Amino acid sequence: MEAFETYQTPLSSRYASKEMANLFSPAKRFYTWRTLWLNLAIAEKQLGLPISDEAIEQMKANLDLTPEQFEIAAAEEKKRRHDVMAHVHTFGQVAPAAAGIIHLGATSCYVTDNADLIFLREGLGYLIRGLAVLISRLSAFAAQYRDLPTLGFTHFQPAQLTTVGKRATLWIQELLWDLRNLKRVRDDIGFRGVKGTTGTQASFLALFDGDHQKVEELDELVTKLSGFEYAYPVTSQTYSRKIDADVLAPLASLGATAHKIATDIRLLANLKEIEEPFESTQIGSSAMAYKRNPMRSERVCSLSRHLMVLHQNALMTSSVQWFERTLDDSANRRITLPEAFLTADIVLSTLQNVSEGLVVYPKVIARRISQELPFMATENVIMALVKKGGDRQEAHEKIRVLSHEAGHQVKQLGLENDLIERIRADPYFDPIKDDLDSLLDPSSFIGRAPQQVDSFLEKWVKPALEDPEIKAAISNSKKVDLNV
Repeated sequence: MEAFETYQTPLSSRYASKEMANLFSPAKRFYTWRTLWLNLAIAEKQLGLPISDEAIEQMKANLDLTPEQFEIAAAEEKKRRHDVMAHVHTFGQVAPAAAGIIHLGATSCYVTDNADLIFLREGLGYLIRGLAVLISRLSAFAAQYRDLPTLGFTHFQPAQLTTVGKRATLWIQELLWDLRNLKRVRDDIGFRGVKGTTGTQASFLALFDGDHQKVEELDELVTKLSGFEYAYPVTSQTYSRKIDADVLAPLASLGATAHKIATDIRLLANLKEIEEPFESTQIGSSAMAYKRNPMRSERVCSLSRHLMVLHQNALMTSSVQWFERTLDDSANRRITLPEAFLTADIVLSTLQNVSEGLVVYPKVIARRISQELPFMATENVIMALVKKGGDRQEAHEKIRVLSHEAGHQVKQLGLENDLIERIRADPYFDPIKDDLDSLLDPSSFIGRAPQQVDSFLEKWVKPALEDPEIKAAISNSKKVDLNV
């Protein structure tokens, strides 16, 4: 197996962003390894080890690998069966003045683990910015439809009315929690630093002739050169694989949110109330030409399930690390970590595409309301009669009888709900017949839904999107074209 193939993920990155795909590419990985070797050499030189300026300059000038260097590294790995040593050898060929000091005092995990932590932190940044864009798109949708009444569902059975915008805020709130969780875990990631073969820093202590202070300074300096605020105080040969589990937990939680949103959209598509984008030339079915399958939302559900499962993989790997390390984590992580980030990235970009083209059908929504609202309005009718001097129990019985008759029309005969027509035809309800239209106005059944949307967007969404990093991401964002 060639060296660059070792780090390929089986998940197709067709729909992943260029940034995320590049982050887990062989070119990025080995560039990062070389940068880490450079940082180590700079720090060791600064602390007194005999490393020449020429060695440092040659390393700086050759951080990017050429195609020829990839071939050399592949041949070396095939011969040595060791990816890190293959790349130490390859780097030394283009930086000969540094050949004798590259990787000085380090173990393989100095580059592999520290690079992984860099990738995890950068990957979380991409997801945070992508998630913020999705939140901004759905927030615009919620604001647009803040007061459009729609039938609410509990147990997927008709319930009290809500609004299309209010329902969207339920999605957004969970995404805000995901944004919080991703930021928390990114800000918490530390650096492995220079810890040696079993985490004791013995090799570095030998290099500095037993000077503990210089070893501590080396760890701190390399950590800062690599862009981290702190290094984990103690490690084994590797950083704890619990970090991977901690990082994948909010990704899995994001998967749960995305699955719920996409499922709601799929159900709404079945009701013909809201649909995801559908191109004029798109084909829904090879056999049934009329179909408009919610394929993007289905893709989100499919990938979200995979994303949720990957967290379990990280937990299992963390639980079986023996003492200072074992190697049964390596092949697993080289698949799991890139897949988790690529999957999350694709889920977010697909949901963004859906959110940017959601189609709402107000007349279908109104028709469904009209089928259910007469039953929901019966209490209002009873109260209106009582206000006009009617007897509550008598009014209740009248409504009960008429409701059952209307229910028979709907359930047994497949006809429309004619409860209101029956009420209009019954002389008993003459005192309130002029009020029936107002009593049946859907906007009087949505409670504070529009005001809740306004308050939520102002007090919760707006502050969350005010962060400069997030504002810049939203400002620079473009519509997602999935080229489906």
